[in-house]
Amino acid sequence: MDLPTYSKQQLALRNGQDKPEIWVAYKGNIYDVGSSRLWKNGKHYEHWAGQDLTDELPDAPHTETVFEKFEVIGVLK
Repeated sequence: MDLPTYSKQQLALRNGQDKPEIWVAYKGNIYDVGSSRLWKNGKHYEHWAGQDLTDELPDAPHTETVFEKFEVIGVLK
């Protein structure tokens, strides 16, 4: 299945504020994290949704396996 591609500007709108979607990108994939209570209102600790979190993950207390809980809904171009 081909996933839709989104620009960083389109991703930025899915921050839980401008639109109802709460999305984040990691290693080129875009995940819908709206189902997570940890992303309520588009904020997760000091991180905001609508961003590419690839470079932030090494500082997180969890590994990338956390993304396995969420559906990949697109690709970041």
